[in-house]
Amino acid sequence: MERSEAAESREKNDGLDPFERFVAVSTRAISRAPFFAVVVAIVVVWAASYPLWKSTTKWELAIHTFGAVLSLLLLVLLENAGRRNTEAMQEKLNVIADALAALMDSRAADDPRLRAAVEDLRDAVGLEERH
Repeated sequence: MERSEAAESREKNDGLDPFERFVAVSTRAISRAPFFAVVVAIVVVWAASYPLWKSTTKWELAIHTFGAVLSLLLLVLLENAGRRNTEAMQEKLNVIADALAALMDSRAADDPRLRAAVEDLRDAVGLEERH
């Protein structure tokens, strides 16, 4: 069976550029409890620092700015990770559909309904017939 371009690309250096490697490492780090603990510690330190600030407005601005920047960075990282996850899942589904279509195709010589089902499957997932 032929290998897809995406599968071959993954074998060569995982097909990830430096940014995507960074996203993969970051996603693993931020989805674990230690990252949550660090964020909670920052909020606790911020709350405890209230007496050190001359203005409550600046004190509130500090946490809002930190939260906004962190949210924006996490959004970009998680969107990239989600896109890559969706692409990988789609590739797996395409391989399964291709294998199913090939299996059905091998059995379809005697059954016109099965032949129609193979064509419907190929049309539905956009698979081209092999020659």
